[in-house]
Amino acid sequence: MRTWRVGTFSMGASLVFLGIFLFLSKFLGLNLIQVITGWWPILLIVLGIEILLYLFLSRQEKPVLRYDFLSIFFVGLIGTVGIVFAIMSSTGLMGKVEEVMAREERSFELPAFSYKMDDSIKRVVVRTVGSDMTVEATGAKEVSMFGTYRVQTAGKAKLLKSADDIIAANQKGDTLYLSLKSLPNQVGPFDSQGMVAGTILVPNDVKLEVFGNGDSLTLKPRNLANDWSIESTSSVAVDVPENSNLKVGVVGAQELRGKESEWKIEGKKESNVPEDSIEKNAFYQTREGKYHINIAGAYSVNLNTNQ
Repeated sequence: MRTWRVGTFSMGASLVFLGIFLFLSKFLGLNLIQVITGWWPILLIVLGIEILLYLFLSRQEKPVLRYDFLSIFFVGLIGTVGIVFAIMSSTGLMGKVEEVMAREERSFELPAFSYKMDDSIKRVVVRTVGSDMTVEATGAKEVSMFGTYRVQTAGKAKLLKSADDIIAANQKGDTLYLSLKSLPNQVGPFDSQGMVAGTILVPNDVKLEVFGNGDSLTLKPRNLANDWSIESTSSVAVDVPENSNLKVGVVGAQELRGKESEWKIEGKKESNVPEDSIEKNAFYQTREGKYHINIAGAYSVNLNTNQ
């Protein structure tokens, strides 16, 4: 009487077919995920053949039926993995995993932005969203922005197609409002936020107000001919040019950097209070200090007078 071990044939055939698929994938350019998601249905065919073969032989030889539990477990494990991959592929999660595995950090140029100014605009208000920005005064009668952004991507396609994807401009009365946008980002466990480093050129004869969001800001007033106001930034660096006529005022800063002799501290230092926990009010002035740069709510302010 013949003994039939159910599962042995299925495991052997499964290994043979899996080996064939992996071997052919080298020549067909398939990746491992494509092989697994496309190969697992063959397990059902192999198991069905084994059952039909057993039924056919049982009529003629009446074999003794035994189960090869190790083989059945192995076949079931491979089948389960294949089904899981198929479900992930149908829901789009597999594509997301493949994208994450192929990601690398890339830098791209920001789309060019320019807004023509006229004499009716007296003030520019800028709102940032955590980007590292540089604001520079210029003699041109327009506001413009350029720079780079860095993101993790699986391809070479740019994330930002036009300037509208990164900045919004609206004129209300005599004020031009510029709102910087965050980089597009899908919510999920595999996504990460990119970084933006840009430069904004502002006409030197209009009033400027910048509202930050815990970001870093570099100011290059150059030939400034109006007042600037900066609020809610983490750190501010001010490049003061020679022969300028400026007064840089700071309110509520934890750190003042630059030559100590350049800063004039306002108020008295409290005794028995750590230096790094004191909010400092100070100013720096050149000549008569005709034009003001007022900085409030910044953790650190760095004064660079070697310009």
